[in-house]
Amino acid sequence: MTAAAILGCEGTALTPAERRFFARVRPWGFILFARNVADAGQLVRLTEDLRQAAEHPAPVFVDQEGGSVQRLRPPLARNWPDASAQTGGQAAIRLRHRLMAAELRACGIDGNCAPVIDVASAHTHPFLQRRIWPGDAQAVAAAGRAAAEGLLAGGVLPVIKHLPGHGAADADSHHDLPRVRAPLAELEARDFVPVRALSDMALGMSAHVVIEALDPERPATLSPVVLAHLRRALGFDGLLMTDDIGMNALGGPMARRAADALAAGCDIVLHCSGDLAEMEAVAEATPPLTGAAQARAARALAARRTPQPIDIAAAQAELDRLMGQAGA
Repeated sequence: MTAAAILGCEGTALTPAERRFFARVRPWGFILFARNVADAGQLVRLTEDLRQAAEHPAPVFVDQEGGSVQRLRPPLARNWPDASAQTGGQAAIRLRHRLMAAELRACGIDGNCAPVIDVASAHTHPFLQRRIWPGDAQAVAAAGRAAAEGLLAGGVLPVIKHLPGHGAADADSHHDLPRVRAPLAELEARDFVPVRALSDMALGMSAHVVIEALDPERPATLSPVVLAHLRRALGFDGLLMTDDIGMNALGGPMARRAADALAAGCDIVLHCSGDLAEMEAVAEATPPLTGAAQARAARALAARRTPQPIDIAAAQAELDRLMGQAGA
């Protein structure tokens, strides 16, 4: 059985201690960051070693949105623009993510914590603002669908985020606990629209955001009320991972954060720093996947596809044409 966790590692190769830990814990998946990236050959070796240590074909994720959130850079990946600067419509978004998927798969990565399906509002923090697709809620939903389709066609699992909506929040959850003060009717008409539209997606990520209209005390990640609304009212039945459990929006010991997230209704705890002592604490609070969470995890893995054939040079030329920037 696998543990209900997605974990990171410290560097560009596994240490003996990390190998022993992953063999004992058998996390469901892994996540990589820029600190783990040297070159394509090294990444392939690292992803193979992670899966070998966990003794199952674990999905390996990365945050590859483009722009300000892009872990793989040239020469491993094209310099992609922020979502807010994307041009060319849904066809360009779909093709962009199909090319992204090819870049990721070439390095042994088969999961992407994208697309962001938050909707911009007057309160959106600048760090999130540039990561949001332009337009209203329906346009964001359409962009998110196109992005997810492009990733899936390339054999990469998309993770929609941040559920049930981060756009109306007033802070960056990496540093502070944001709050959404909008009334429920406003959220239903804006922030929740893309969530409903993409509720069939196999994976999603929670928001470390207090949604006062549903639960004025606890962030969504730790709120049974908010997560019940996500499941029942918004219809999301995919595998729900937390946003990084180590972010400053959450307080208290790491084990307590993990346990509270699972108790609230998250399926998987995401811990990103690669700090082995913190991961040990998370593992102690994280049981094996069972029941509904295990079924959702199996459906998520079943969504992984063999990449469809693609002519990379032709696809890049077509994307440049769609975006109106040939030669970029």
